[in-house]
Amino acid sequence: MLPDFEFSCSAFNKYGLTLTEELYQKLEIYAEFLVEYNNNVNLTAITDPTEILFKHYIDSILATKYVEFPKNSSLIDVGTGAGFPSVPLKLYRNDIKITLLDSLNKRIEFLKQLCDKLEIEAEFIHERAENVSKLPEYREKFDFSCARAVANMSLLSELCIPFVKVGGSFVSLKGPSEDISIGENAVNTLGGKIERVDEYQLEGEGRKIIYVKKISQTPTRFPRNSSQIKKKPL
Repeated sequence: MLPDFEFSCSAFNKYGLTLTEELYQKLEIYAEFLVEYNNNVNLTAITDPTEILFKHYIDSILATKYVEFPKNSSLIDVGTGAGFPSVPLKLYRNDIKITLLDSLNKRIEFLKQLCDKLEIEAEFIHERAENVSKLPEYREKFDFSCARAVANMSLLSELCIPFVKVGGSFVSLKGPSEDISIGENAVNTLGGKIERVDEYQLEGEGRKIIYVKKISQTPTRFPRNSSQIKKKPL
């Protein structure tokens, strides 16, 4: 399914990443199951083996080059979809504890089966982010929240920052066109601060990683319900 090990290893090395035989085999299982499951449930538009390698796997794992994840960090992937970026991150750094959150149960069912096949541990939550982050067991309990999504930074911040403990971080993986200034007020209002934006190229395509530090507690009135978030962005 994936390009052969030599090609894949060279692709990883090109971006300063290491690909072992064991990791390659796990990513191969992931790719095969993703494409098979995608025939019945819409998980991804990317099904070409080389594109899966670069645009799903390397794109996800590259976060480790720009963000320092301390050992045994806890991470919640908000709107995880087919498990990107958190499942490749978990395969690359098995010590990271991942929680996979998605509002569509069909995706959660896929992820449960996937993690079983990959023999990795994860927590699965089928619910909307704005509901889950109000629960005491999840609010401000994670070292990191992350999202690889097309939604703007203002909306993502309101969904993701309430999960992060003070001193933790929200990491947003974005394309090149994101206007960071649009989300700055939201980040500040929710108790965060944009510490840096790292820009890089992945096979000629622009990427950004927005790194938000949680510096104070999120006010209890946030997040609002989904209609309020969409009607009146912060």
